[in-house]
Amino acid sequence: MKIHTITIYPFTAIVGQEKMKKALILNAINPKVGGVLIRGEKGTAKSTAVRALANLLPEIEVVEGCKFRCNPHDMSAMCEECLEKVKTGTLKSSSVKMKVVDLPVSATEDRVVGTLDIEHAIKKGVKRFEPGVLAHAHRGILYVDEINLLDDHLVDVLLDSAAMGVNTVEREGISFSHPANFVLVGTMNPEEGELRPQLLDRFGLCVDIKGIMDVARRVELIKYRLSYETDPEAFAASWQAAEAELCGQILLAQKLLPEVRISDSMLELISQICVDMGVDGHRADITMMKTSITLAAFNGRTEVLEEDVKESAELVLPHRMRRKPFDNHSDKQDKLNESIEKQREKEKEKEKKKHEQQKKEHNEQSGKEQFHPEEQKSDNPQDSVGEQPDASSETIFTTGESYQIKQLSPDFRRNNRNGSGRRSKTLSSSKKGRYIKSKIPEEKTTDLAFDATLRAAAPYQLVREKNGNSIVIHDSDFRNKIREKRIGNLVLFVVDASGSMGAQQRMVASKGAVLSMLMDAYQKRDKVGLIAFKGSEAELLLPPTSSVEMAQKYLEELPTGGKTPLSHGLMKGYETIQAELRRDPDTCPFMVLISDGRANVSMNGEPPIQETKTIASMFRKECIQSAVIDTESSMIKFGLAQEISSALGARYLALEDLKADSIIEAVRSSAPFEFSVSSGSFST
Repeated sequence: MKIHTITIYPFTAIVGQEKMKKALILNAINPKVGGVLIRGEKGTAKSTAVRALANLLPEIEVVEGCKFRCNPHDMSAMCEECLEKVKTGTLKSSSVKMKVVDLPVSATEDRVVGTLDIEHAIKKGVKRFEPGVLAHAHRGILYVDEINLLDDHLVDVLLDSAAMGVNTVEREGISFSHPANFVLVGTMNPEEGELRPQLLDRFGLCVDIKGIMDVARRVELIKYRLSYETDPEAFAASWQAAEAELCGQILLAQKLLPEVRISDSMLELISQICVDMGVDGHRADITMMKTSITLAAFNGRTEVLEEDVKESAELVLPHRMRRKPFDNHSDKQDKLNESIEKQREKEKEKEKKKHEQQKKEHNEQSGKEQFHPEEQKSDNPQDSVGEQPDASSETIFTTGESYQIKQLSPDFRRNNRNGSGRRSKTLSSSKKGRYIKSKIPEEKTTDLAFDATLRAAAPYQLVREKNGNSIVIHDSDFRNKIREKRIGNLVLFVVDASGSMGAQQRMVASKGAVLSMLMDAYQKRDKVGLIAFKGSEAELLLPPTSSVEMAQKYLEELPTGGKTPLSHGLMKGYETIQAELRRDPDTCPFMVLISDGRANVSMNGEPPIQETKTIASMFRKECIQSAVIDTESSMIKFGLAQEISSALGARYLALEDLKADSIIEAVRSSAPFEFSVSSGSFST
């Protein structure tokens, strides 16, 4: 559509996302840069800008009639059919434009990697392959919108293909391979969850974008949109000249690219930046080198300058800087400037020593030896000190130390549950997961159990007509695989933020416990939610989301004070879980209540404790699994949290026992449940 033609100019220019535009152009000039990940909030034209790139892509030479668009000048990367054409001398070439191929988040594995017809192969002895998305993306751009929501098994496929440049489909010993070199471009909203580190590192470049806050520029953006909707053709034509100019600049840069040279001093600067920024491995160094060279070509130069290295660092390093989950982002720009300044000082020192050596040699030759004491510069950078908590605030407590836990929630077992993650086992109706047994297929099989099929056919081989085949397979012999996989759960934290939690720093330890479980949820790819209750009501601070970093942010900023509306908190938790179950019946909820149990605010006029127990019994009736962490730590204990735990049917833990082993034991002691589709609830 014409909107793709116009987007890369007016929309990104108004929003101020020049880095996004530059990163896309650099990949069009030099696909070896390695793709780009675009991270930003919703509604910032991420997807539209990527699709606009299609009009700027150059033409490539391909083998005529090849479904994989093989390079006619590279026999090492040709498919079997093209190699056969080379042998017979029938290979012809033609030029086509590079393509932007979409990979839907909901795509199946067969749709991505392609399909092998196993039944046809067994019956006829001939491989028949239907190309998938990876085949169509070869020598083009593979675009994945919302890539952070992609299932783990598809992420694994992308990792393999991106690393090897070849897609191999293997089913029951029958395999087919074809070239799959593509530029990976992805967009994502970080609030919906993070990306696996293995896939994150595969992106050469990364840019973060935000919406603009300037009213005048937002109005200008609206006017552009209105102008387009009024007359799309005229609007596209108004940007045609600018786009043609950019296309010409890309083509010139491609021609200039082989002539660009990078000096040893610039390579040293690149490595120094990577060391100072604490990146893992050497992929960042290599990608920065390629990006710097491409930037120089784009700017019409044949020599890489410091400004090219600095700009490439801003694109290459943001997603590669080493950090633990929930660590605050440091000021990357200041670190980068410090690293560049450090390298400048080294270069100056080298020049100074070189100059002094030359001067000394000159003086020795003239017989006038002079001494030049060198000024020693102290290079002792001070470690940055993190911000101290605001001492003036008496209601926001810091977060206690976190610790490693091995398991957060019990296993939920149910047939054919959808989702991804690494927590609970479930049976799978697709090709995802480990093969555990076989069954007779109800329709045409797509996941053939080869061993079971042979066992079913074996008793009838003596009476069946061979027809030239060693083994005769009938349709009644086919068996389908039953697979088991792991998926994530929903962990809902209901946290007491009343004034009593401030006594003896109990809120500090409570926040530390929640943070530990959040780190475990991050690793297991669980969804998390956060509810806090204090004063006269409870509030859903964070609806169920895959972004555990958002939960950690709300946890840190959670104030403490007021009364204890515990029944409000439990009811809000119950309503949140029920809403999530209605939205997604495959959800496996697990509630963690952190409180001293001293309820003193009622919803309906009943005694607060009794009302709390009544609501707690609803969790038990619905078989919603839960755990209660008692924060009461005074000498005289009322045991109210333990009573609420009994009403919930939950595992009880005292605050002083909040160690990793205790949490693990609490979770492991929870009995597994089955989910009933008809009733919409869990049952033993």
